[in-house]
Amino acid sequence: MLVLRYSQRCEIFEMVLRAGRKMNGMRVLIVDDDEETLELVGKALQRDGHEVFIAREPESARSILDQVQIEVMVLDVMLGQSSGLELCAKLRQDGVETPILFLSARGAVNARVEGLEAGGDDYLPKPFAVRELVARVRALGRRRTAGRTHRLSLGALTLDFDAHRATVDQQELPVTRREWDILRALADANGRVVAFDDVLEQAWGDITEGGRASLEVIVSRLRRKLDAAAGRSLIRTVRGSGYALELDG
Repeated sequence: MLVLRYSQRCEIFEMVLRAGRKMNGMRVLIVDDDEETLELVGKALQRDGHEVFIAREPESARSILDQVQIEVMVLDVMLGQSSGLELCAKLRQDGVETPILFLSARGAVNARVEGLEAGGDDYLPKPFAVRELVARVRALGRRRTAGRTHRLSLGALTLDFDAHRATVDQQELPVTRREWDILRALADANGRVVAFDDVLEQAWGDITEGGRASLEVIVSRLRRKLDAAAGRSLIRTVRGSGYALELDG
């Protein structure tokens, strides 16, 4: 039986996490000094399709943030001799706007207030349900991207998300409100695949069989409009996964 050193196990664990990312996931940084928590949270987020980066102290977290565009951070309040609250406050002072979900064994109201006042976006006390953590990370990711894309040019086609106006060579193209909601979900993903159910949740607010059927019809109609306007295929269907907006011609 092969016995690996602790450092080797950690390296392999991190490699496995990164290899498990699906196309519709986010880049999530977990900052915690507890190996059990890192493994539990890391594997749960990996299964949900995210690319996971892990750090055990503030210095490593800062290094990762400097090199990778992290979309959500899961941060433990206590990091050995360091403080997650202090790290969060310093990041906010430096202009880092990455959404932060605090984890802490302290669940009292005062502790939650401290986390939010330090610049955190959400606070989850331990012990927590893994499904709830995954849902909160998803919600923070959606909040991060909401409203990010304001205007998009795709060849002769221009999409103005603030004015809900689509134009082709300055001629307006009719787009319904539901079509705009779908376009918003795809545009905010910056070319990444958005899962069918995620599109439904953003455009309809819930996920039903009827909604799935309607989504296929509306995307088909929207694809015909956009392809004719842009002169190329803009919405790509990834079988069994979701849709992606082709940003590059």
